[in-house]
Amino acid sequence: MNSITKLGLAVTVLFFTSCVSKKKLLDAQAQYEKLNVTYTSLQGSLKDCESQKNELSNSNASMIAQIDGLNKQIAFLKENNTQALRQLQDLSVISSSQAESIKKSMENIGAKDSYIQTLQESMARKDSLNMALVMNIKGAIGNLDDEDINVKVDKGVVYIDISDKLLFKTGKYDITKDAKVVLGKVATVLKNQPDIEFMVEGHTDNVAYRSGVLLDNWDLSVKRATAVVRILQNEYGLDPAKMAAAGRGEYLPIADNSTPEGRAANRRTRIVILPQLDQFFKLLEPKKGM
Repeated sequence: MNSITKLGLAVTVLFFTSCVSKKKLLDAQAQYEKLNVTYTSLQGSLKDCESQKNELSNSNASMIAQIDGLNKQIAFLKENNTQALRQLQDLSVISSSQAESIKKSMENIGAKDSYIQTLQESMARKDSLNMALVMNIKGAIGNLDDEDINVKVDKGVVYIDISDKLLFKTGKYDITKDAKVVLGKVATVLKNQPDIEFMVEGHTDNVAYRSGVLLDNWDLSVKRATAVVRILQNEYGLDPAKMAAAGRGEYLPIADNSTPEGRAANRRTRIVILPQLDQFFKLLEPKKGM
């Protein structure tokens, strides 16, 4: 084999080797760009999720499902970003500054992962405190019929429903003596939780009502709510700054008004333990490095 033939063969081998390496390089770059677009999109989605301050009222099950989905996507990105970075480094096509940029992006993913874990822990703590509050109220009230008073947690909010017949006489808004005993027991529990804020709601059935200065059921429901608030403030010493009174009238029934039993269920006073939104919003504030 002469020199010219050897030279031609060497050029041919070098050409094909270069083509193969270039193809691998282009494939790796394309894969990295695709993963980077996906990562950027997920970052935007996560920021949108953080800005939804009104999602507090959603069920914990829905929120936990969303967090699980984000965790899975983050795990996927971690794995694929690592593979892409390794391939690019092997092909020697990125600079040290580019590699550092990718590394910082992956660290940001880890910070968001930690942030989601903090949210989960805060949700679990809130649920535990709510359940403890419910048990304390039930224990303080004692053996009252469920139809007269009901304490429950719904979508992370504590509700205390007290029937109309226990608190007031028909068509009146003066609180009975027996009702003051029950309110005193509830007040004892609430007073031991000074950070709690709550709203007292009056509810009626849909039977038309008018008496004296009261124009309708809405007027009656407001007067009943303010009567309860005044008892809690004046006789049991609860901080008025932590209380609110509202009248719902006939517009939020929990039963069918076409039956006597349904109307009786709808005539109620509800104490709503308000969520501490300031603490929740603090959790949503951007953290350093995120």
